[in-house]
Amino acid sequence: MMIEKLLSLTNPRVANILDAALSDREMTRDEAAILLEATGVELHALMAAADEARRQDCGEDVSYVVNRNINSTNICYVGCSFCGFARNKHDEDAYDHPVEAMVEKARGAIERGATEVCIQAGIHPNKDHRHYHEILEAIHSTFPDLHIHAFSPEELDWGHQKSGMPLKEYLLWLKDAGLGTIPGTAAEILDDTLRKRISPRKLMTERWLEIVRAAHGVGLRSSSTVMYGHLETVPQLAAHLETLRNLQKETGGFTEFVPLGFIHEKNLLYKELGARAGSSMLEDLRIISVGRLFFRPGIINVQTSWVKLGTKLAQMALLAGANDFGGTLMEESISRESGSQHGEYLSAEEIRMLIRDLGRVPVERNTTYQELRRFDEEPQLTPLQGGESDGKTVERAESAANPLRVLAS
Repeated sequence: MMIEKLLSLTNPRVANILDAALSDREMTRDEAAILLEATGVELHALMAAADEARRQDCGEDVSYVVNRNINSTNICYVGCSFCGFARNKHDEDAYDHPVEAMVEKARGAIERGATEVCIQAGIHPNKDHRHYHEILEAIHSTFPDLHIHAFSPEELDWGHQKSGMPLKEYLLWLKDAGLGTIPGTAAEILDDTLRKRISPRKLMTERWLEIVRAAHGVGLRSSSTVMYGHLETVPQLAAHLETLRNLQKETGGFTEFVPLGFIHEKNLLYKELGARAGSSMLEDLRIISVGRLFFRPGIINVQTSWVKLGTKLAQMALLAGANDFGGTLMEESISRESGSQHGEYLSAEEIRMLIRDLGRVPVERNTTYQELRRFDEEPQLTPLQGGESDGKTVERAESAANPLRVLAS
């Protein structure tokens, strides 16, 4: 096998780590740190091993979800140094969407084939727990079959503090209103020494873990994430992965691992605090590959973020251990406001074309990775021009096959 040939050419220490990972031995944190610095033939071997593990874990399917991001407000006073999204309420471009507008955004998403809306926002100082509940009730009562993936642990922390309820009771209250899953964001790097430098007013590691653990405990599954490419060290990054893995062993609640590269252009973390200018291509590929090997068998879905990486590097990640292309998004403000230039929307048709370029099988999934439709043979569709959509041009086959579209009519 090619992988055996590559392993024979690598440093024996790296070869042993990769061989053990492919033989289902759990990787240690120190071994992950070694792989997170792989270069040259060792990097090629790492990627090949991760690709083989992906094949064993997921076969040739590459999944994606048709979804829409909804950012309800960009007003936020947490003051994270890596954020280019937050605004003061007096800023000219500050916004705070009424709930009715969010319902209409959900309606438009369904009309374009979405099965999920992802709702995250700033921490508005004048909002409390009732606001989050109102959003859920309004969307869920109008579109009961639409999955609501919403509220970062930071938002859940804010709402919980305002509610006066026990944490479990608060989460069940939101779940009863329509909350389906939560994003595992606000994690960045789960190391308080670093968190106090980059986001001192944000929830710290133990509180993040407490909220996510409790969410999993009441049946609210979540993604798991990392933000890399700024001030973190390799040992801190490896320790973060171990923290996530330990929680997955405890709860089993993570649906996927999503590495998120730091976007540096428009924030203080780069301009004033000395962060490097985002991740390199090598770092992007290493974290995908290490994530595949490090988390198995506890987390088998590794997602590439096309909005962070761009479509070509996202394709490359599918050759380095990733098995999921993420979502269509339709609207994306947080990365864009920090300087991402990879757009806000990829149609499902374009995603499938990118997957097929690699000889893989596109599979539309729901939020919790249940298969909705396979595309062993691509239907004949009219391509969208330049990957753009004005919100009126829709993929006819996508929308016609989506039962939620009827609810939006």
